[in-house]
Amino acid sequence: MPPRWPRKPDRKDPDFRKLDDRMNFAVHVAAASAINSGLWFAQNLQATTWEWLPWLTASWIIVLLVHLIYITAIANYSQTPPKST
Repeated sequence: MPPRWPRKPDRKDPDFRKLDDRMNFAVHVAAASAINSGLWFAQNLQATTWEWLPWLTASWIIVLLVHLIYITAIANYSQTPPKST
């Protein structure tokens, strides 16, 4: 069941931004897992090996780790002040 938000979704709401960033990270992990596992499976069906595949997988893992570090340690989810015009 998808998560329900008790109030109107707004990117200015720090709790909503935090939840949105974590769901976005989960989608990225799912996409990386599906694509990488599919590529490794396809390589196993081939008679040759793909030398670039471990590099792709390692670089994707590094990108996901940087994304995780950003949403857990760097991102500022404090209340955003109103913009002055």
